Amino acid sequence: MSSAKITLGKHGERLAAHHLMTRGYTILNTNWRCQLGEIDIIAQYDQILVFVEVRTRHAPTPDMAFESITRRKQDKLATLAETYLNQHELENQSWRIDVIAIAVLPNGKTIIEHAEDALGWT
Repeated sequence: MSSAKITLGKHGERLAAHHLMTRGYTILNTNWRCQLGEIDIIAQYDQILVFVEVRTRHAPTPDMAFESITRRKQDKLATLAETYLNQHELENQSWRIDVIAIAVLPNGKTIIEHAEDALGWT
C-alpha cells in the first residue's frame, strides 16, 4: 500500500473518531489488531459496543467508499468483532458494526456519512 493511501486512511480515521466523539460516542480503541486483521475504531455508544470500519476516498461523494464494503469485507468485520468480544470476555455485550465513509474533495473539504449496523447490507 502506498504511503499516500496510508496517510489518507489515517486522516480519515482521525476525522471519523472526531465525528463519533461529537455525537456522544466514547472511543475505546483504535486500530485494534489480531492475526485475522484490524478494526479501525471500537467505540461505546450508550450500552452498545460499536465496531467502526472507516473508508476514505478522493471522490465527490462518499458513495465509492461505501461501495468498497463487499459481502466478504462484511463477513471479515463480523469475524473480527466476534474475536474481540471473545478475547475480552464480552460475549453477552450488545454490539453492532458501523461504516463511516469519507469523501475528500479536490478543495480539501470532506463529506462524512455514518451508516449504522452495516451487517444488514447485501
